[in-house]
Amino acid sequence: MRAGLGQALRGLLLLSARSCSCSGAGRRRRLGQPLPRCSWLSTMAQCSTEQRGRPHSPEYRLYFKNAEGKYISPFHDIPLFAGSKEDKEVPAKRSKTNGSETGLPKKPPPSRAGETVVFNMVVEVPRWSNAKMEIATKEPLNPIKQDIKRGKLRYVANIFPHKGYIWNYGALPQTWEDPHHKDKDTGCCGDNDPIDVCEIGTKVHYPGEIIQVKVLGVMALIDEGETDWKIIAINVDDPEAQKIHDIDDVKKHKPGYLEATAEWFRLYKVPDDKPENQFAFNGEFKDKDFAVGIIKSTHEYWKALLHKKADRGAIECMNILVHDSPFRCSEEDARLIVQSAPPPASGDSVSAEVDVCNTSGLYTVAGCNFQQSCITK
Repeated sequence: MRAGLGQALRGLLLLSARSCSCSGAGRRRRLGQPLPRCSWLSTMAQCSTEQRGRPHSPEYRLYFKNAEGKYISPFHDIPLFAGSKEDKEVPAKRSKTNGSETGLPKKPPPSRAGETVVFNMVVEVPRWSNAKMEIATKEPLNPIKQDIKRGKLRYVANIFPHKGYIWNYGALPQTWEDPHHKDKDTGCCGDNDPIDVCEIGTKVHYPGEIIQVKVLGVMALIDEGETDWKIIAINVDDPEAQKIHDIDDVKKHKPGYLEATAEWFRLYKVPDDKPENQFAFNGEFKDKDFAVGIIKSTHEYWKALLHKKADRGAIECMNILVHDSPFRCSEEDARLIVQSAPPPASGDSVSAEVDVCNTSGLYTVAGCNFQQSCITK
């Protein structure tokens, strides 16, 4: 079964790579290889990645570079709002023509009800994979790494009938769910991370890829007593993006997807001997306008974080592009940080536990549970 699942996943990834409209389409991309630069990305979002360490190991890191080859933080230096108009509303890099800089706005860019706002998304985890990759918020330059729990690399479980993550999973840059702010709707404080995104398009994306997404809705997960917003979005270049504009369109054109998403988040920690997660709003998905409001509020919390107007705790705020931020560093400082990381190395194979199936009901690391109604112990 493990060999079959692995072969099928490799085939799907290859098919997705061949369907990409970017330069270099049709060639498989190895983990850590620079990403093709798509014409629809804004200058600030044309990023490549640089691997450090060995994939599937605790020391593995994926660092980011901008279009000029400068090391940047995907958390802080990639703009939240995509496109030339929106990029003017967020911290900008120094202009080559006049040397001026654009500061932070006093309030987020306005939007009318129902208006489509496009955001940059940092992809952390490809659909159908199990390794829990994430932006390292507590490390300088915030590279992507694999999460570790109890001294072991973390893989999410396969909850029948799902294989790994059921969407491309990632985060919106320049957002922060403030752990000291109690949300008026959920009654819980933020989870101290950038806001999470579930991208539901047809393509499989890669760790470190920057894509432009339009927001469709949001659900409020209560994860171990913390508010953990989950944005539902779709890549603007996806073939289905032309017919999916709001959360009701997801229900119409992708029946069962939202129900599967809620089930996935409710159960995914149970194999780790944790209780089922809960949801605010009785598990209801809120619409696009509500979601955009949440994103803009987390953008304001991020701005306070980057200007020492919020308690950052262990969050690493080093950046090279945020105007007037006391955490701004030089290009040389950023380069030295990357050079101090372990050199790139060939990766080990993924743990066999990722695809091992336990027909008795529960997987130890990333297996299936054949009880569709619930996970029992």
